[in-house]
Amino acid sequence: MDIQNRARLINEYLKEVFPNPKCELNYTQPFELLFAVIMSAQTTDKQVNKVTEKLFQKYTKLEDYIKADLDELMEDISSIGLYRGKAKNIQKTAGLLHEKYNGEIPKTVKEIVQFPGAARKTANVVLWELYRLAEGIAVDTHVKRLAGQLNLTEHTDVKKIEQDLMGLFPQEEWGDVSHRFILYGRYYWPARKEDTGKLSIIS
Repeated sequence: MDIQNRARLINEYLKEVFPNPKCELNYTQPFELLFAVIMSAQTTDKQVNKVTEKLFQKYTKLEDYIKADLDELMEDISSIGLYRGKAKNIQKTAGLLHEKYNGEIPKTVKEIVQFPGAARKTANVVLWELYRLAEGIAVDTHVKRLAGQLNLTEHTDVKKIEQDLMGLFPQEEWGDVSHRFILYGRYYWPARKEDTGKLSIIS
């Protein structure tokens, strides 16, 4: 089976399993999504949601993050990994959002990656979730692992993996493709299960 047909069959299967995939990070305001994705680096969405449940009630406006005592903000998110750097990034991002974009999340990868702590993966997630815009495919640990195990890429570098996947799936589905890979990796084929969750269509 050639790689294009493999990708098509995988996509069809994952659409059946997850017909309406959603980002599992909780938020009510656009800037909260950006902050949540920044916090999710090397941390599970579940743990981030535990933190933001209280955080987003305490800091309800962008200005609250700008004016916050940094040590207090660090303490507020201290249960997630790398919290010191993430707190600094969130406060700097809040300031930049306020000063340059009047609190509005910009609509391009190029603009979003200028925010401290926001990589290309962050930008892809935010653009799709907020605007249904697809400039690329968000490659997290699940996407990286499954893309390799499903023989959709030979690369380990996330930028090269993203380019490979972008060539295999329709652009209008890139955001959902990423979500489906993440959800399948999270709930059906976690790393600890080795090959027991492997898609039957590639057996």
